[in-house]
Amino acid sequence: MLPRWLIHKMVDISVIIVNWNTRDLLAQCVDSIVEHADGLSLEIIVVDNASTDDSVAMLRQNYPTVRVIANSSNVGFARANNQAMHVAQSDYFLLWNSDAFATPGALQALLAVARQQPQAGIVGAQLRNADGSFQASFTAFPGLWQEFLILTGLGRALYGNTYPSRGPAEDAGPQIVDYVEGACLLVSRAAFLQVGGLDEGYFMYAEEVDWCYAMQAAGWQVWYQPLARVVHLGGASSRGRRTGREADLYRSRVRFFRKHYGPGQAQLLKMLIYGLTAIKIGIHGLLRFVTGGRYGRPVVSLKHLAAELNKAQ
Repeated sequence: MLPRWLIHKMVDISVIIVNWNTRDLLAQCVDSIVEHADGLSLEIIVVDNASTDDSVAMLRQNYPTVRVIANSSNVGFARANNQAMHVAQSDYFLLWNSDAFATPGALQALLAVARQQPQAGIVGAQLRNADGSFQASFTAFPGLWQEFLILTGLGRALYGNTYPSRGPAEDAGPQIVDYVEGACLLVSRAAFLQVGGLDEGYFMYAEEVDWCYAMQAAGWQVWYQPLARVVHLGGASSRGRRTGREADLYRSRVRFFRKHYGPGQAQLLKMLIYGLTAIKIGIHGLLRFVTGGRYGRPVVSLKHLAAELNKAQ
């Protein structure tokens, strides 16, 4: 039996993928990672959150070297990733979405920053949409004005599809940022052991923001590596549950504000969410009425929203 420290040195990266009913995308995801390993020694761990689309059977049949952790229920993104990090064997954990695909040199570029910068607790990639356009990959920590721009859609209208990213993205070298998007995160084992894993109080959304905040509070740095390009489709695990996704997103935002900015800021954010949701309900209801149901989309109900936000402790 090899000593643990030697095993850590033999595996360059432990790639961790949390899956929920994205079987076909998951297969493409694993294929892209293996294809673009670029000589790195990889351990791939998939945590399946009780999928019903035969994802686990597909993995065991087609990818026998992939380690599968099959949960009996959907425990959420944070807890599932923590499960894998506790058993991963490398000094670096690469948290990777099942709807994200590697490109040549991406993994090497991420690892290069982590190895060259001893205080790098987290390194994020440059995310790209399926059409090759730039996708929001990093930004400053959230505030009430930023949340207003996001919730109203004004941010995207004013800044385009790169919102809420800030600063140079494509031509600049690696740089320290507040937080990077969670579709692709390379995490140092040393930082994980000191700071701990993702906060399991978040079921989905904002976990990476919270983690980056905690990392920096503990003295670690968060880096953005634009040379590591990753294609990210986005929203694959939440398609078909739009109102549920909205409720998860809003609850996570309120939890972050309460945890790091205090109850007063959290209450202001809740009031902002309630008010804008009420306006959305009215607008989309009117559209459905005027167009005979052709336009206008479902919006989370205020009753359901109130119940979800009250969980954000």
